[in-house]
Amino acid sequence: QVQLVESGGGLVQAGGSLRLSCAASGRIYSSSVMGWYRQTPGKQRELVATITSTGSTNYADSVKGRFTVSRDNAKNTVSLQMNSLKPEDTAVYYCKATRGLLVYWGQGTQVTVSS
Repeated sequence: QVQLVESGGGLVQAGGSLRLSCAASGRIYSSSVMGWYRQTPGKQRELVATITSTGSTNYADSVKGRFTVSRDNAKNTVSLQMNSLKPEDTAVYYCKATRGLLVYWGQGTQVTVSS
């Protein structure tokens, strides 16, 4: 069964750091574009960062210079290092895998940044 399992969310003060991880089942990890998205109540889910199987990255303007996405192909994981966190980064963060027309989502992990 295809699975994406996120971990690493929590509560942090503004200016702090968190690292999110997403473990993907092997069948979807290889050749997939992996990404992180976030959602707050009443708003649409939005792109945070993506990384291709060859390591090309893309970031939302709001997180550029603060967040770094990476992947460990040997461990089938993708991570999001979040530094200089702001209260507006508070959201549920979701891991996404895209392989052709197939799209998979994790269950989400809450990140709360206090001011």
